[in-house]
Amino acid sequence: CLSLCLPECPLYPTLLLSLLAGTRSAVLNTEARTVEADVLSRRCVMMRLVDFSYEQYQKALRQSAGAVVIILPKSISSVPQDVVRQFMEIEPEMLAMETIVPVYFAVEDEELLSIYEQTRAASASQGSASAAEVLLHTATANGFQMVTSGAQSKAINDWLIPSVEGRLTGLGGEDLPTVVIVAHYDSFGVAPWLSHGADSNGSGISVLLELARLFSRLYTYRRTHAGYNLLFFASGGGKFNYQGTKRWLEDNLDHTDSSLLQDNVAFVLCLDTLGRGNSLHLHVSKPPKEGTLQHAFLRELEMVVANQFPEVKFSMVHKKINLAEDMLAWEHERFAIRRLPAFTISHLESHRDSLRNSIMDRRARIDTKALTRNTQIIAEALTRVIYNLTEKGAPADMQIFTDQMEIQQEQLESVMDWLSSQPRAAQLIDKDSTFLNTLEYYMGRYLKDVKQHHVKADKRDPEFVFYDQLKQVMNAYSLLLSCVFRTVMVTFFPFCLQHFGLLYKLIQRLSLKTKQQ
Repeated sequence: CLSLCLPECPLYPTLLLSLLAGTRSAVLNTEARTVEADVLSRRCVMMRLVDFSYEQYQKALRQSAGAVVIILPKSISSVPQDVVRQFMEIEPEMLAMETIVPVYFAVEDEELLSIYEQTRAASASQGSASAAEVLLHTATANGFQMVTSGAQSKAINDWLIPSVEGRLTGLGGEDLPTVVIVAHYDSFGVAPWLSHGADSNGSGISVLLELARLFSRLYTYRRTHAGYNLLFFASGGGKFNYQGTKRWLEDNLDHTDSSLLQDNVAFVLCLDTLGRGNSLHLHVSKPPKEGTLQHAFLRELEMVVANQFPEVKFSMVHKKINLAEDMLAWEHERFAIRRLPAFTISHLESHRDSLRNSIMDRRARIDTKALTRNTQIIAEALTRVIYNLTEKGAPADMQIFTDQMEIQQEQLESVMDWLSSQPRAAQLIDKDSTFLNTLEYYMGRYLKDVKQHHVKADKRDPEFVFYDQLKQVMNAYSLLLSCVFRTVMVTFFPFCLQHFGLLYKLIQRLSLKTKQQ
């Protein structure tokens, strides 16, 4: 057989998270088919994203396919938006469905598309009407045997989820109020190696780093050094019920006597999905009371939007914490559970938006102008609160961050390019990863006391379990040569048996002639 190994088209098994959902990679050795074939049982079913539908996916699972391979285009931006939206809506169902059929994703190239088209032609011919057509198809069609090797997925023990924190200390005494700014860096999707998380939550980390840069400059000079501590936290495990934030709070509130989180927290601002749209929503678990600093921040946001960015729709969204749910809605709920005043700002009105957990969340979906505008809105409102500018008579339409202190759109673009150029699923990033070291370096340029914080699952009752074998190579073996060989044998071998005597005499004559020569 002719082996067509596709090392540049690795396959990415779907996520397997503890008991929640997903599929494990498996040893595979089966013939390829597309959904056009009548029989899919024990076949490797290939589907292209542009032709993908949930009904076809269900058909493959119902017929106990040997595996499913979903082929993604190189550029998601080239896919029609209705197809992208449809797949994003299906992704949660794929993750929620437990199946023994391994499901893989592969990024298309010329070889893979050629295999798909030949397999599709072969599958479409399976229902040929006559035996002659079937025989002709068998002799001329090119099928493929899809083969993977290696051990089945197994749980990874002692995996650490890292987070990074840093601070800017306020001026004027020890018992200063602290504003905490938080964003989770990890991404999520049906295939971890394809989860780039541009908007969710690359945009949140981009805003966090820009805020760190701006306030580090303000805190450099005594006349602009505010009387607030600023604590920045880039959390890991955000997509796994905010495990990094949960353990960080436990360590700072329960296992130490000295922490900025124990003393005087003014409020916690969580940044999530800020990279597009013309709306901003402040999500709260409990509406802030008048006279509190969090209420002042809400009013400053409303004023900045109304007077400087009237094209933006702003609202406060109140949702109580539902402890009966397996997953929290937003990151601020982790702080609210510990009775710390907190909220999340996002362009999404609902936490259930499929954008937050999709491999379709790519760089092309980010509107850099909207990201820059949202960064400015947050920075302006935060500065007005920290420096009490409204009470001091500052005009509502006065922009603080202009000229040399303006929001750097090129910086935001550069950070977004870096973040969205790599998958950031929590099971891919450990404490020594290049991504985390670069993030720590970025934060260290602007903040003090930058350090990592690690989370490890409890051995007796783990909150999360990660599995290996997240990337595999599949070999495609051409069946054309073997089919031709079988066809020749089926037609030629009976002829030899029927005319054996004549053939034997012919061979004897040729042998005698050869000896005489």
